[in-house]
Amino acid sequence: MSPNVTTPDASTALPMAKDLSELFVPSMRGQLKSAFKSVMGNPTLAMINMAGGVPHPSTFPITQLRASVRSPSSPSAPRNRESTLELAKSCRSQSTESLDELLQYGDGCGIDSYCAFLRRYTQRVHRPRYADWGVIASCGNTDAIGKAVSLFCEPGDAILVDRWTFPGALSSLVSAKVLPAPVPMDGEGMIPEALDDICQTWSGAAPPRAIYLVPTGQNPTGTTMSLARRKAIYAVAQKRNLAIIEDDPYYFLQLPPVPLPSHSPRGAERSDQAQDLVPSLLSLDVDGRVIRLDSFSKILAPNLRCGWITAPTYILDKIQILNESTILQPSGLSQGLISKLLNDTWGFDGWEAHLRELRAVYTLRRNLFIQAVDRHLAGLVEYTVPTAGMFLWMKVNLGSAAADPTAMPRLLGAMKKCGVMMAPDMPFSSTGPSAAMEPVTDGIPERYLRAAFALVDIDMFEPALKRLAQAITSVSDAHSAPACPPATS
Repeated sequence: MSPNVTTPDASTALPMAKDLSELFVPSMRGQLKSAFKSVMGNPTLAMINMAGGVPHPSTFPITQLRASVRSPSSPSAPRNRESTLELAKSCRSQSTESLDELLQYGDGCGIDSYCAFLRRYTQRVHRPRYADWGVIASCGNTDAIGKAVSLFCEPGDAILVDRWTFPGALSSLVSAKVLPAPVPMDGEGMIPEALDDICQTWSGAAPPRAIYLVPTGQNPTGTTMSLARRKAIYAVAQKRNLAIIEDDPYYFLQLPPVPLPSHSPRGAERSDQAQDLVPSLLSLDVDGRVIRLDSFSKILAPNLRCGWITAPTYILDKIQILNESTILQPSGLSQGLISKLLNDTWGFDGWEAHLRELRAVYTLRRNLFIQAVDRHLAGLVEYTVPTAGMFLWMKVNLGSAAADPTAMPRLLGAMKKCGVMMAPDMPFSSTGPSAAMEPVTDGIPERYLRAAFALVDIDMFEPALKRLAQAITSVSDAHSAPACPPATS
């Protein structure tokens, strides 16, 4: 058994996951193994192993790695306090492997200490309800999506997805020649009744075997499923025997309600304040039908290219083989830095303090951005306040111009002239270009923009939204060229 999975413990009295391998595509059934490793087996320490094309660690020129890390604040620790992480060439650094180990080839599971922390933290946060679960390293969720989809879909198959969804996932589906089957959404995301109805009335050659969704801070709509909605989606998955690919990079960026206008925009975002998170689909999963995808991209740094997948061990065995034929595993240096930070420097308390600080940052940004939207875009857009993530999904009121198929391209052109850019709805559409103008209201196609409030400086919110207001007005009023301020103002 891989060191990165959980060994069932009879004392927990948890059941084993159901075997849903019947949902796998034919190529994923049975025992998949590396041809080379199938022949060589597992060398023992007593062997003189000359089988692999593995360089000797004495040739690795990196002999020490040192990084300064800002520590999260707490009631007992000041802000901006720094810690130093060190990784040595040939000896372990507390829980973390040596550089010689981190820089060497590994298996498709990931660095042991990296995965060990994530196993413990998954148990702490999600408490899986079956015994034989584990975690495996990924290069972030875009990498993980492609591998998870390939378990259940082959060219020509369909997978159930949100009406509006992550373009990276859609690109993965296009590359795999898998068809997205869009499910209508509301203010909480995917609608369970619509999901069930699509399954009931499916007329394609082969019914879908999996759902792909982003349940928290959904990209692009910003919607977050309530606990009741998650339970309803899971119930449909059980009824229709569907696997669920839970892509959840914004799970730890759940935000409190927007404060009343008479209150500070900071609201309840003090970094030392605990917040209850909506339980994940993984935490509801009694069958082992949820493949959960997590990423450090939004909660540490994107180009670390590290994440993790949680699933039953027999599913992770398949993903391990897929890793070994593609990425092998994420960068050992990235995994080692994260392991050293989380295992030996921050621990659970420091990691959770860091996550609280992130929620505080995004809470303030969201609140200020929404206040600015209300000041400058009243009557021009409609939106639902996001309670997680970093996006505001705005339905744009273009008046009679909305019926014009060129309205959105003209709006984007006007925005460029005004010196502001937000993402148009088209790349997020799972229905394809021909249907991207749906749904409609009173016969007029609905048009959307996604604004990301995470990156730009807060003092840029006001000028950005003023420019957007001018661009929208220029398209909706008389189709004239926008009178916009210079982009540098």
